[in-house]
Amino acid sequence: MEKVTGFGGLFFRAKDPGSLAEWYQTHLGVSVVPSDYETQPWQQEAGATVFAPFPQDTGYIGKDQQILMINFLVRDLDAMVAQLVAADIEVKVDPEAYPNGRFARLHDPEGNPVELWQPV
Repeated sequence: MEKVTGFGGLFFRAKDPGSLAEWYQTHLGVSVVPSDYETQPWQQEAGATVFAPFPQDTGYIGKDQQILMINFLVRDLDAMVAQLVAADIEVKVDPEAYPNGRFARLHDPEGNPVELWQPV
């Protein structure tokens, strides 16, 4: 069976797409989509990707109207959290270290939940 090899993009609606793209670039390092075909888009590092549909009534993702949550891999969760807090972004670090790593949660300017994961 032929299988997909990873995510080629994540597309979602935003009230102010340009401003939101700039926020992700400034605070999380996700490059804004290039305006030409010569410039390479943001490149992710190889690593684990969890693909997990949740029950519709889950509280894990956030408000009922939010249908997805972005989870980004990070090398150093503490350094990333310090960087975000220095930029006045509220981040909640899960105090528990799980067998698969550590996690923190924040919200982008439009209220979308963003999870940071430092795998073991």
